[in-house]
Parts: sequence; structure tokens; C-alpha cells
Amino acid sequence: MSEFYRYFKENMEALGLPAPTSLFGTLQAAIATASTILSQINKYGPRVTIKDLAKGATRLEQLTYLGSVCAAFYVGAVIGSIAVATGRSLAGGTSIVDVLFVATRHDLNRSWLLSVLQRWPAIYDSNASARNMFRFEAVNA
Repeated sequence: MSEFYRYFKENMEALGLPAPTSLFGTLQAAIATASTILSQINKYGPRVTIKDLAKGATRLEQLTYLGSVCAAFYVGAVIGSIAVATGRSLAGGTSIVDVLFVATRHDLNRSWLLSVLQRWPAIYDSNASARNMFRFEAVNA
């Protein structure tokens, strides 16, 4: 298991979210998966659920059990986890600026991403209390 994936998975699990190795095992795979989800959000809007996306995108089938979790929250968590994993691997920490930098650098930034990160800071901040509870707030957000 790569150091990137270990940190990525740790951050996603702290949020109570899955991070299948086949979708997120490397930085490149995580970016590709985030891009796939973002393309579907661009098509159907930020309120679309993971369950809805998984129906039409075979690559996302492994996430169907997330059901009505808002896709914008999940991809925000993915982008935040990419930044966390990259930041911890290279520098030891992550801020909202780091997340936005990583998102912009890998063409994952969207107009609504900042508001998702502000609404759910636990996506990237390991000091946020009750991190695993944010996903329940994100259902049909």
C-alpha cells in the first residue's frame, strides 16, 4: 500500500466514507475518479446522489451502497483527501488553501467546491470534531 493511499484512506474512513483501492489506490487513480464524478455532477448538478451516478457510470458501481449521499459532498471529500494525503506525504498538514490548490492544479476545482469545503471542514481538517457525522448531514444536502 502506498503512503498516498494510506493517508487518503485514513482521511476518508475518518469521514465514514469508503475509498476502494481500485478507485483511489494512487494519486492518478484518485484524480481520475474525482474527474469522473465531477463530469457527472457537471451533467446532472451538484445535488445528484452517488446512487444516481453509480447507476450510469460503471466505474462507480463500487459506491452504490452510499445511496443518497450528495455527490458534491463525496467528491469534496475525495478532493480534500487527495490534498490531505499529498500534504501529509510531502509537508505534514493540510489547509483549505492546500485543498483548493490541489483541486486547481489537477483541474478538479468547481465553482461550488469552496462552499462544500466551508460547509464541511472535516473533509480536510483532522481536528474537526465528529468527522464521521458530516456524511449524514450531507445526505440530500
